[in-house]
Amino acid sequence: MENKLSSMKEKVRILNEAAKAYYQENREIMANIEYDKLYDELQELEQETGVVLSNSPTIRVGYELLSNLPKEAHEKVMLSLDKTKDTEALKDWLGDQTGLLSWKLDGLTIVLTYLEGKLVKAVTRGNGEVGEVITNNAKVFANVPLSIAYQGNLVLRGEAVIRYSDFYKINQEIEDVAAKYKNPRNLCSGSVRQLNNKVTAERNVNFFAFSVVRADGVDFENSRLFQMEWLRNQGFEVVDYKKVDSADLEETVSWFADQISENDFPSDGLVLTFDNIAYGESLGATAKFPRDSIAFKWKDEIKETKLLEIEWSASRTGLINPIAIFEPVELEGTTVSRASVHNLSIMEGLALGLGDTIEVYKANMIIPQISENLTRSGTAVIPEHCPVCEGDTVIKQENGVKSLYCPNEECQAKHVKSFTHFVSRDAMGIDGLSEMTIEKLIGKGLIKEFADIFHVDQYKEEIVTMEGFGEKSFNNLVASVNKARRTTAVRLLYSLGIPNVGLSNAKNICKHFGHVWNEIQAADYEQLIQINGIGSIMAAAYVKFFENDRNQQILQDLLQEIELEEIIAAETEGGLLEGHVFVITGSVEKFKNRNEMKDVIETQGGKTTDSVTSKTSYLINNDNLSNSTKNKKAKELGVPIITEDQLLNWIENGTRP
Repeated sequence: MENKLSSMKEKVRILNEAAKAYYQENREIMANIEYDKLYDELQELEQETGVVLSNSPTIRVGYELLSNLPKEAHEKVMLSLDKTKDTEALKDWLGDQTGLLSWKLDGLTIVLTYLEGKLVKAVTRGNGEVGEVITNNAKVFANVPLSIAYQGNLVLRGEAVIRYSDFYKINQEIEDVAAKYKNPRNLCSGSVRQLNNKVTAERNVNFFAFSVVRADGVDFENSRLFQMEWLRNQGFEVVDYKKVDSADLEETVSWFADQISENDFPSDGLVLTFDNIAYGESLGATAKFPRDSIAFKWKDEIKETKLLEIEWSASRTGLINPIAIFEPVELEGTTVSRASVHNLSIMEGLALGLGDTIEVYKANMIIPQISENLTRSGTAVIPEHCPVCEGDTVIKQENGVKSLYCPNEECQAKHVKSFTHFVSRDAMGIDGLSEMTIEKLIGKGLIKEFADIFHVDQYKEEIVTMEGFGEKSFNNLVASVNKARRTTAVRLLYSLGIPNVGLSNAKNICKHFGHVWNEIQAADYEQLIQINGIGSIMAAAYVKFFENDRNQQILQDLLQEIELEEIIAAETEGGLLEGHVFVITGSVEKFKNRNEMKDVIETQGGKTTDSVTSKTSYLINNDNLSNSTKNKKAKELGVPIITEDQLLNWIENGTRP
């Protein structure tokens, strides 16, 4: 008995710690499958011993709230749902009744209150008895009606969620990898509980109603189905549901399972509720669970496989993440061969080692995870050197979580921005390399300097398995990289990211030296300050950049990969378009984009601006009859409107306008 009690105390401690991290701190220290396993083991011990500890998560409805948001007690206590992973158990629970089967959305439960047709209050679930008031935030949810037709006192519950598509987009914009959200639920929680609702509004939070707590004077005809339709008619989006009985329940569960891969909203299971409201309420509740509803958790498809490798991926914050590479297995209809291990603590907890037999599954049937290591050899080696810069690594421990870091400030993994600038449209113009993709390539050690980008074709196997990539994306990337091999001195100079040398200054410098790269690279301080727009600080930074040994090596390697276009003398003083100012509007047909047209004009001595004024020489617009603002302005001022063909005719025939 003493051993069992000791085991129960340890499980309670671990479960409460994991729940606190998840609900209060918006972070995960344990996989869902591991939490559920421990929870079930604790429940079995409680039933076996007859002992339930006071702080056991099996009787605690929620966790204490820690924020500066005001608190308020719920009109009706919000209990958790009992759960099962067995469809037969669901059928037994439903019996001869009819029910509503709906998504169990994985977000933040919210209680809304309407008076006289106006939204007057929104409160989070909190600990089930007391929640946080987030009324101002709820008013900026993407789909919550601020006014409804019903004028009585309405209290309803629903789930606030963030789409996967929005989750990926928001995470991509967060520079600090350590600050990225682990899943949409954590992002939603952080968004809903903001003190500034401007942040909430930017996060595109959606609300899906799933039950009515109170609606004075409304006859729902004793039907949950009627209740849901009524909510829909009031302007609420309701959680997707289907009416079921024991005969079609199993088939309907399968239907929901088939929809998961196409579902943009996170879900961690289903909810089955009796359609007969009075019958459900007559069953009452336990201390923790209502008896009118039950949750169905997906019975995770778990496959055994062999761990082949631990890949270490460096990030711009210095964090080096372990990724498990294993023999490919089919899970939930797709082939998977890799899963994030997140940090050293999780890796050590799983006791991973190469060659181990591991069990893998898809969390919420989407995200590959390791559920168990059957071999537990614990022989995986933590690298002493960064996979990118090969500098010494260090282990840090924060909030009880151990992680591996590269402390080298010069590590290329910490210079993702410079690579992003290098491939940008006005620089080398390489499509298909987003900041997130570049970070992954650097983290895997596939690119360490600019020249390496021109050899991505060697890493097809690694790249096509990256999230968001496939065969077509890879082929497009390689084509874009090869196209960028032929470029101009202006693009190359701008792409290097020399302090304060923007596109305009890069053009002036290249023009001054006749677009001859050796002269551009060897420019000294005195030569530079003679150029219009180049001051002493910029000139000093320019010279310092090209004197740096490391920069010289990077540039030398890069020049082996590219070919600089020869620019004819007409670009310099006395160019065909010198003295003329052009404005471009409308779509372009002969050029890739407006920027390419601007480059051509400026290399021929002309200037480009964005606004039509009395100083404008020509407006370039292929649609002379357009009613655009610029067309109207040009006609008012008597500025000639020409087409791309006319511009190209001048240049090709060597004719001055």
